[in-house]
Amino acid sequence: MTSKTLYRFALLCLIVILSSCSSNKSAVSLANLEKSTCYTQSDYHYTVDDLPKVLNINNIDNNLQKNFSLASLNMANAIQILDVIEYYNRLKTEYLSGRSIEKKIALMEVQQSIIQRINISSLEISSVASELDCEEERIKQIFTFLKNKADNRERNLVIASIVVGSVGAISTEILNNTYSNGKSGSFVSVGSAIIEAGLGVLILTNKSKINFYHKRNSLGEVWNGLPTSKTLPPAIWYYLNYSNNTYREKSLRGLLVENWQNYGQVSKKGKNSIDIYFGEGGGYSAEELKNRADMYDQLEAYVSLMKQDLKLLSIEFEKFCAKD
Repeated sequence: MTSKTLYRFALLCLIVILSSCSSNKSAVSLANLEKSTCYTQSDYHYTVDDLPKVLNINNIDNNLQKNFSLASLNMANAIQILDVIEYYNRLKTEYLSGRSIEKKIALMEVQQSIIQRINISSLEISSVASELDCEEERIKQIFTFLKNKADNRERNLVIASIVVGSVGAISTEILNNTYSNGKSGSFVSVGSAIIEAGLGVLILTNKSKINFYHKRNSLGEVWNGLPTSKTLPPAIWYYLNYSNNTYREKSLRGLLVENWQNYGQVSKKGKNSIDIYFGEGGGYSAEELKNRADMYDQLEAYVSLMKQDLKLLSIEFEKFCAKD
């Protein structure tokens, strides 16, 4: 009688544990997720020589310095129309000194080419920002899946722990009342306590991971400070890396990396995390996926800041064109 009771109790506990720890088969397809649909074009291929040269304010015409802010001039340099604006400035000076239809037409053609380049640059920034946002949302979806999976597993383990404790307490009381020696009840009590402790450990170590890969990795390029980028066009890469003692003491890329470290998102001591975040991927926990999504959101915000300077350039150029 005693052995059968113990056997049934152990079998029941085993079934509870196995059912609480069963995995979701739908995780298999996500575990092999390697490709992103957020970007369908090929990588950027350019050299350091293709990047805009660092802005030297001393080489810029005084008239342009009077009519344009440093932020606008740097933006014009980033999208590589600073020389065109300088050419427009010379044409305008010639036109004002001797007005003619030919000079007016030439001036309007250059003006139109500058406006067109500003508009194209705005679309390029929006395109990059949308890719970063898409990648962030993609990561968040996987994070939500993994988090829900972990929450369900933890809930099942808690239920299993309650069931084991209840069954153990009831079985112990019944056996103690049935057998005067109390040994059977003690065995069941000790067994249930051991199983409850095991379930408690499983709850504390409930850290599911998923294999998430990303060969295209903007975060890695930002972290490593590469000379060029395969995921970001020259204008944006120049803008993120530009620094100036008066205008911007630290580059946006440098500030981004510094914030990741200061706020504990990335630690140089955590080599495994660095390899996962800034390499080609690997086993991610739910917390690591959320952190990666947050870093993409922050990078997107810094890229979008470029729109502010681009808008300022557009406004100042429009005012410059209106001056006689």
